[in-house]
Amino acid sequence: MTDPAGPRATPTPPTSAAVARLAGVSRATVSYVLNGQAEGRVGARTQARVRAAAEELGYVPHAAARTLRAGRGSIVLLAAPADTVPAFGPLFTRFLAGFQTALHGLGYTGVLHGAPAASPMAAARAWAELRPAAVLALHGPPLDAPAVELLHRAGTAAVLTHGPSAPPGAHALLLDQREAGRRAGEHLLAGGRRRIGVVRPADRGLADFAGARLAGVREAAAGRPGAEVHPLDLELTEESAARLAADWSGPGLDGVFAYNDEYAMLLMRALQDAGHTIGTGPDEIGVVGADDLLLARLLRPRLTSVRAEITPPDRIAALVAALIRDPDRSPAVHRLGTFRVEGRDSG
Repeated sequence: MTDPAGPRATPTPPTSAAVARLAGVSRATVSYVLNGQAEGRVGARTQARVRAAAEELGYVPHAAARTLRAGRGSIVLLAAPADTVPAFGPLFTRFLAGFQTALHGLGYTGVLHGAPAASPMAAARAWAELRPAAVLALHGPPLDAPAVELLHRAGTAAVLTHGPSAPPGAHALLLDQREAGRRAGEHLLAGGRRRIGVVRPADRGLADFAGARLAGVREAAAGRPGAEVHPLDLELTEESAARLAADWSGPGLDGVFAYNDEYAMLLMRALQDAGHTIGTGPDEIGVVGADDLLLARLLRPRLTSVRAEITPPDRIAALVAALIRDPDRSPAVHRLGTFRVEGRDSG
């Protein structure tokens, strides 16, 4: 139904000049007060008058204009393509929530940027448009030196990328996925397993993480006579798991490390439905997941899982804030945590 009065006009937002007129002060004074720079410059009564005028008019500072004046904003950009974030699971969700809360306490705003990018330079251009104070490239195309340089030229003080190394000018955040695979492989081998399957998600967005975990299992098996490692591709569906379980007797696998607890639980159920027994015994199939979800502990048999011991998100937020304040600090590798196995009944 069409409004006979026509479309509603968009109201003009109040300006700092209007606040200054109402408070009887200069625009510079308004800027000092509302941008947290009034200490030692503006008296308490005047500050109160400016804040009262801003509240009466409904005025809030313009973040984009403030960013242009300062050369950078208060945004800390966490870059991870939206279609891969759900697959990271609750571990990432908990970290993100804690990280954003800690950043807020330090005067920054954490923003999850989910737009895909075809190349490092395309990603850097999209991020640079927002003039972030820092960028954490958590997933996606690996950054290269030109992309990092573009971000720095746009005013980004700190660039951090995931992985064991980073391009020139960037810091590396390392949660070594090979270690996760190595811990799982060592645990299964110590339990007598010699023919180990490693589940890789069919989701191509997780290929880097899955490949590193597979490499870690292979490292663990390299020094064990007779040890074999077999990659297993699996979609996160019951049908895919049933097909894999139906072919299990072919390679004769006696152990499996799944990409995470969800894949482990899916495969474990399918193996049980196909008549296999899960457990630590010599005639049973040992199953190990990752992430140590609560649900893994509620299963029967309870699921053995690789647990990530993550650096508290407030410490990572403090690191990012320090790098923003000191953009000339020499790039380094900053460890995000380590892994250990929570041994239970499944293997």
